[in-house]
Amino acid sequence: MTTDELAYKALEGLGAAPLWRFYGNLFPAQPKSRAVPYRWDWRELRPHLLHFSKTLSLEEAERRVLMLVNPGLTDPPATVNTLYAGLQIILPGETAQAHRHTSNAFRFILEGDGAWTTVNGERVFMAPGDLLLTPGWHWHDHTHRGDAPMIWLDALDYPLVNALEAGFYEQYPQRLQAVTKPDDAGSRQFLHGRLTPAWLTQEGPNSPVTRYTWQETERALDAVADTADGSDVDGVVLEYTNPWTGGPVMPTIGCRVQRLRPGFEGAGRRHTASTIFNVVRGEGATIVDGERLEWSEHDTFAVPGWASYRHVNTSASADAVLFSYSDEPVMRSLGLYRTEDADPGA
Repeated sequence: MTTDELAYKALEGLGAAPLWRFYGNLFPAQPKSRAVPYRWDWRELRPHLLHFSKTLSLEEAERRVLMLVNPGLTDPPATVNTLYAGLQIILPGETAQAHRHTSNAFRFILEGDGAWTTVNGERVFMAPGDLLLTPGWHWHDHTHRGDAPMIWLDALDYPLVNALEAGFYEQYPQRLQAVTKPDDAGSRQFLHGRLTPAWLTQEGPNSPVTRYTWQETERALDAVADTADGSDVDGVVLEYTNPWTGGPVMPTIGCRVQRLRPGFEGAGRRHTASTIFNVVRGEGATIVDGERLEWSEHDTFAVPGWASYRHVNTSASADAVLFSYSDEPVMRSLGLYRTEDADPGA
């Protein structure tokens, strides 16, 4: 064994390593996510969700959820490198145990009626297309009093929180928490554009809006679409904002909704933020680094950070509407957000 080999061997036992052997891996020329472009098919997954709703109780599962696991991020499971998505179902008459965690979360409702989530004492009701926020360390439980299954897209930032080794979790001592606030108070007080209650002050970094209703969202989309062409990349795209700051709804998660007109052919773009999309309605395709992801209503798909993408509405007569969320707020706050035009290929 040469003297260099002996020296390298000795370093292993001293908790040290030669930088020059790792330099290219530590400082790549550009980022390359372990996540891959991928689409989760709603029509294929929904029957499995319904199956487990009949064979697995919420007492057994606590949360009956199918995780949407990226093939490049299986251990631990995640949808993109910093964010998670899952499909959750609750049946009429069921309740889900109250708990809280440091990870920020939200629900984007896909189907059903008659259910609510209670967040820190406030009942927040659900309807398709609604966005319901559950900020970190807020108690939350679910109750369903409707007639049919309630299904929503779950979103959390736990991959980021766990990577930072900052995750905490706690069960509530009872199954459900007490209701201590008026129903939908956050939505009723704050979901009025620039008209914000003057007697209240900001508490924490999250939006005080507990429920962004689809009724208000669709009204805004329709109003803007009549006055502007929107972005050549994303069409008519609106961001859900925090009325206190005008910024994202959560410090780690930004949420948007976009309308692609019939026949829309988007320009190519890439950015360092990782994004998860859910199809509200319509059909089309998103080309990501040369891979064509065909999508239709309620499908979910992932665009990893720094992957080139462009959207296409394949219908000549109907709009397509996409809901999305990303880690862009994190990238911006750390000075790591970068974007540029890029052709993803055919």
